[in-house]
Amino acid sequence: MPRVQLALNVDDLQSAITFYSKLFGTQPAKVKPGYANFAIADPPLKLVLLENPGSGGSLNHLGVEVDSSAAVHAEIARLTEAGMFTEEEMGTTCCFATQDKVWVAGPGGERWEVYTVLADSETFGASPARPGDGDAACCGAEAAATSCC
Repeated sequence: MPRVQLALNVDDLQSAITFYSKLFGTQPAKVKPGYANFAIADPPLKLVLLENPGSGGSLNHLGVEVDSSAAVHAEIARLTEAGMFTEEEMGTTCCFATQDKVWVAGPGGERWEVYTVLADSETFGASPARPGDGDAACCGAEAAATSCC
């Protein structure tokens, strides 16, 4: 079942985990250095927290998590047919997971990803905030500039 993803920049990861655990009545599904995510059942939401001191309270990016690579490819075809720019990332490591994804930008420049998780990873993926974690840019070149995922 698809669910909306909301990725937030937070100043202090542990205090954000405490707050969102209480707010949604659940513990994070994954916690890594500078990163946590929640798989919330009700309302269906993938909440991603990215520790970026000085940027807390701001939106990092938005997304829709789907259940398969086939669904990602169907979205690529649909978005391409609709004339929306797409940036594909297949088999990329991002947010401590190997993913297939496609990116589009909204009218205000907000970045949206449609993605599926293929496997867990022990590395975040490369980004300016996490140099050396991998070879490819995490979450697309533009989004990597804000340390997304």
